[in-house]
Amino acid sequence: MLINITPLRMEDAIELYQFESSNRAFFEKMVPSRGEDYYRYEHFLQSLEQLLEEQEAGLSLFTLIRDEAGMIVGRMNVVDMDREKGTGHIGYRVGEAVAGKGVASLALTLLLKEAAERYGMTKLYAKTTRDNIPSQKVLLKHGFELVSVEPDAAEWDGKKEDFLHYQKRTAAPSLFEADCL
Repeated sequence: MLINITPLRMEDAIELYQFESSNRAFFEKMVPSRGEDYYRYEHFLQSLEQLLEEQEAGLSLFTLIRDEAGMIVGRMNVVDMDREKGTGHIGYRVGEAVAGKGVASLALTLLLKEAAERYGMTKLYAKTTRDNIPSQKVLLKHGFELVSVEPDAAEWDGKKEDFLHYQKRTAAPSLFEADCL
């Protein structure tokens, strides 16, 4: 599958809202819900505006994963960027229709390159739930190392879930390219 990542824009609002809404049940099997308010379009737009303000300020990079037809199939972001320290936190989600098809891995390759070359990121963090084995595999494939476990960090559907914390260090942006080929 061919994919690309594109910066998030306000013009993506309707399509992104539809993507999030149609994949809600799938996402909520692996991560805590974003809450009912998130799925009210007016609130969704407010949240999107806040994300775009963060992006404009250089604090975060929000991207959409698009397939060869240009449809949104996922999201991938770097948040809490500290450009002086070269650090940031990666997060991502792919839709149910493309889960298990290598989309997250391909998109992470692109995002790592962008984060290193454009933003000078040299140390990146990520976290996932213990039950989200596909996400763990994507991170490990790209050179992230498990650094800690946060027990009972989240609770939903009546169960507590651990968060696994990962990090990836590089000495120079060129190492991102070597790791992701």
